[in-house]
Amino acid sequence: MHPQHKQTEDNEFPALLVGTGLALASLILVPALAQRVGLGASVTIALRGLLMRAANRA
Repeated sequence: MHPQHKQTEDNEFPALLVGTGLALASLILVPALAQRVGLGASVTIALRGLLMRAANRA
């Protein structure tokens, strides 16, 4: 394994964790919190969309 390849893997892992966390938050936490607070469905969908886009960028 080349040192540069190892460094690339080290840099990708935190980004993968952040992306996975944001995706889980958008699928589980946002709808649960929205229901608890009383947000409408359209606001919940918009928040989920924002989190999913952020997850794709991470």
